[in-house]
Amino acid sequence: MPEPTPMDEETLRARVRKLLEEAHPETTDSISFRQKQYEHGLAWVHFPEGYGGLGLSPKMNMIVFDEISKHSKVIHTTPPASVIGIGMGAPVVLTYGTEEMKKTLLPKIFSGEEVWCQLFSEPGAGSDVAGLSSLAIRDGDEWIVNGQKVWTTVAHLSRWGMLLTRTDPDAPKHDGLSYFLLDMKAPGVEVRPLYQITGEAEFNEVFLNDVRIPHARMLGQEGQGWRVAITTLMNERVAIGGGGSKRKGGGATGQLLDVWRQRKKGAHSPAQEAMLRDRVTRSYMDNELLRLTAQRARASQKAGNPGPEGSVAKLAQAEINKRMWETAIDIMGSDALAFEAGYALRQTAGAPDSVEGIAKYQFLRSRANSIEGGTSEIMRNILGERVLGLPGEPRIDKEVPWKDVPRS
Repeated sequence: MPEPTPMDEETLRARVRKLLEEAHPETTDSISFRQKQYEHGLAWVHFPEGYGGLGLSPKMNMIVFDEISKHSKVIHTTPPASVIGIGMGAPVVLTYGTEEMKKTLLPKIFSGEEVWCQLFSEPGAGSDVAGLSSLAIRDGDEWIVNGQKVWTTVAHLSRWGMLLTRTDPDAPKHDGLSYFLLDMKAPGVEVRPLYQITGEAEFNEVFLNDVRIPHARMLGQEGQGWRVAITTLMNERVAIGGGGSKRKGGGATGQLLDVWRQRKKGAHSPAQEAMLRDRVTRSYMDNELLRLTAQRARASQKAGNPGPEGSVAKLAQAEINKRMWETAIDIMGSDALAFEAGYALRQTAGAPDSVEGIAKYQFLRSRANSIEGGTSEIMRNILGERVLGLPGEPRIDKEVPWKDVPRS
């Protein structure tokens, strides 16, 4: 990718103001506004011109957000269902996609018109993704895929899936994989919801039964799927680790402070009150450090593709978020024991409408933080081996054909 081209801050801010003259968030719906934002090169300013960017440094994205915030009370941020497409799908398409893919897919990813999901994990291949067993067999200009994926976020809403599957069982497990863009509406794709402790089902099982994928939808070369997958995973960790508020004291931190302000007076002893105050203060500090770490991770991206350092923010986010919502529950005391949401099973859920409801929901939801996007144990391995340079764990299947590796 070309080096970022120079553009000073005021020129970029003027470009944002020109966008607001054509489409203002307060009078334009989210999709229409984000379509215009893409056209002006203000979607991902670190992407090349013509692909939603201006070829600038990634840190200049914050200037776009800041300028919009100055002139609008309404901010059309990333739609919740589009986090995977914007955080992972777009960088992968930019890096490995054809010109046609970039022109047709990137605008709809950013606008939120098309939702994306990630089809990596399988019942027998979670932490060891490279050991997956779904299989694609070449049939002329198409591939026929059979297998099962699991824990697929928003698969029930998705138009496109990033599919990692095996194409050569005779090769070692990392070498026999290929990466495809899967039409989630294609015949043979079956999506089944997985209900969580929150009562909702944002995760799914996906069954692939003789699904045909055109060879033209392969990203990268045949057998190089692991390389493309690593690009996806590194961007996933930055997206998750940097998914909090961009504003100091905002987002989940602000919600914790709301719980603290609305606590019942006299519900805790003076000693308990002091301890809880310290925990709230620690959570505020941790989240502020996480916000700054995420900013540094985004600023170090090269054409949207970070290095293993993104695992720092992902690991920190998972552990900090769990501790923070545990603090919120402890502040609420016995009032936190009942989950008023009614525990109705549903595919999608609106945000709770009370401070207490948000805290209870987030406490339950945060249990997944140290699992999704790579477990905290895997993050520690990556940081130890790829950042600190420590010896890797022993592997007995490195040069062994996948078909010969014992599996349960």
